[in-house]
Amino acid sequence: MQFVNRESEKERLKSRLQSGTSSFIVIYGRRRCGKSRLIKEVLTPDDIYFIADQTEAIQQRFLFSTVISRIITGFDKIKYPDWETLFEMLNVRLERKITICLDEFPYLVKSAPELPSVLQKILEQKDQLKYNLVVCGSSQQLMHGLVLDSSAPLFGRTDEIMKIKPIDAPYLQDVLGCTAIEAIEEYSVWGGIPRYWELRLTRPDLFEALKYHLLTSQGVLYDEPLRLFLDDMRDTVHSFTILTLIASGCHRLSEIAGRLGKPATHLSVPLDKLLKLGYIERELPFAENYKNIKKSLYKIADPFLKFYFNFVVPNRSFIETEQPDAVAERIRNHFSEYVSQIWEKLCRQAVSYITIDGVTFNPAMRWWTNGGKQSGMELDVVADSTDGKFLLVGECKWSEKTFNIKELVSEVENKASTLPFAGGKTVIPILFLKQHKEKNHNSRVLFPHDVLSLLRKI
Repeated sequence: MQFVNRESEKERLKSRLQSGTSSFIVIYGRRRCGKSRLIKEVLTPDDIYFIADQTEAIQQRFLFSTVISRIITGFDKIKYPDWETLFEMLNVRLERKITICLDEFPYLVKSAPELPSVLQKILEQKDQLKYNLVVCGSSQQLMHGLVLDSSAPLFGRTDEIMKIKPIDAPYLQDVLGCTAIEAIEEYSVWGGIPRYWELRLTRPDLFEALKYHLLTSQGVLYDEPLRLFLDDMRDTVHSFTILTLIASGCHRLSEIAGRLGKPATHLSVPLDKLLKLGYIERELPFAENYKNIKKSLYKIADPFLKFYFNFVVPNRSFIETEQPDAVAERIRNHFSEYVSQIWEKLCRQAVSYITIDGVTFNPAMRWWTNGGKQSGMELDVVADSTDGKFLLVGECKWSEKTFNIKELVSEVENKASTLPFAGGKTVIPILFLKQHKEKNHNSRVLFPHDVLSLLRKI
């Protein structure tokens, strides 16, 4: 698959490695999000890339020395008693500056807990080093504990810390060569994870890819969430259960706690961990105080996990008995409704990049109320202008139906007129529609290609 949307990270990494002084760089992020590919794009044939496994330290040193022997003849002929000796000898034998990458760094530390302290000692004499050192890992929790925590030996030694995030939706359209509508549907399943995109490319269409990779017990992604949780969670069952409950409609803390039969206070740690990892998000109505836990809703943030817990988990019995067609048909019946949730989120993300008559906007949120005269009222998109004088209010529709735009705008304006925080502000209505038969020249009506074009600026 082509290398997409990592140019800024690539240039930043390349600039640091070519700075003239030896650098220590930390790269981390969720599994399969393209960390290793990014590093390999920057490394030269003279550099050393080593991916660790879960074997004993003595075996890891042997494998590492074998990789080094590709550029330093005979380096693997010596048996190195410890990591400090190996790194010191490497520095002695090098004749020119290179870059060394230790991928899956937590595996190395698991077999040799002393390694961070060894590297700390080496980095204290960085001006004498003949190499840049890059460490990379998928376990966000372990990488934080090894490098980013203030009590860690390597804390404060880094010259660059790069958290690699999922790729934005517009670039999936580039990879698949599809329409904007198709890209949003595909993104609703695969999210922004490059490895999932590669797997999607192996099959002719979306549902064939689903049946082959996800809706069969032999599918490479069938147990993917468990693998993700094993990277960062001690109790994978608890995390799996929480996401299953959220997908089933338990969005409030009290609802999740009630279903688990536990006090709400017992959920603060696992929820906070899932929030930090980016697997879930806490949503509040626009203009609500962030500390208001009672009005908070917990949602699955990652599209792939959202799809998995909405469609794979409830259909496990069919998948285990190898009935992918039956599951695919169930998905088709609810797919448009599901995609509409991802569409709304993408629309809100795009708002910060919209300019209407010279007015720009802060990040958008959803707004809803469950009580009072406005009970049941909901708005998909609400955002203040950056100067505080305007209020953007919008609706998102993901439907084949052709809407009367004037009527929709009127509905939005009527809702906005009752908002408790709209006083003194000029309301700007906006619509996000899946499609429309008429040619659009209205900057306040946006379609999938408009939203993806805006998000491409991120």
